[in-house]
Amino acid sequence: MESSGSEISATTETQKNVYSVWGIPSKNVTERLKKLMENLRSEFGGPEFEPHVTVVGAIQLTQSDAIHNFNLACQGVKPYTAKVNSVSTGTFFYQCVYLLLHPSNQVLEASAHCSRHFGYLSSSPYMPHASLLYGDLTEEEKQRAKEKAEAFDASVSSLSFQISRLALYKTDTEDKTLKSWEKIADYDLV
Repeated sequence: MESSGSEISATTETQKNVYSVWGIPSKNVTERLKKLMENLRSEFGGPEFEPHVTVVGAIQLTQSDAIHNFNLACQGVKPYTAKVNSVSTGTFFYQCVYLLLHPSNQVLEASAHCSRHFGYLSSSPYMPHASLLYGDLTEEEKQRAKEKAEAFDASVSSLSFQISRLALYKTDTEDKTLKSWEKIADYDLV
């Protein structure tokens, strides 16, 4: 039996995917971070991704719910400043080497506000960061990558930048190539 077009769109509406909300740095900072990230990937490998600050981590929703929640959440967020505390290393693939951000009230409130709109509850406290390298590296390799990042861009560990745009991404965390990741929507904060 053939399925009708309405059944196909109904399936799309009920199919859940994983979504994340990202804070997008200003254009000049994005270009600067892209160069740094490219430099790290040239030695340590890993997939390419857009520079971003994770505002809401991976949450499963239908696309229409994700877009609806995203638009509502963005209306309550003003542009804010993110300040880097240090280049750090983490314990899993998506936080291999990253810029640890100062947990200012503005940064924490933007995440809390958006998380409430998405019904997102994290099992751990929000750690504002901007990843530089995704990968499964040894501790020694992570340390070398951290040192390479600091040497390549000496002032990156004291960088301050504006977040004036949020983006909704489909981020299948099982896909470590990131080939299925895609931007669904973005929103200029005012």
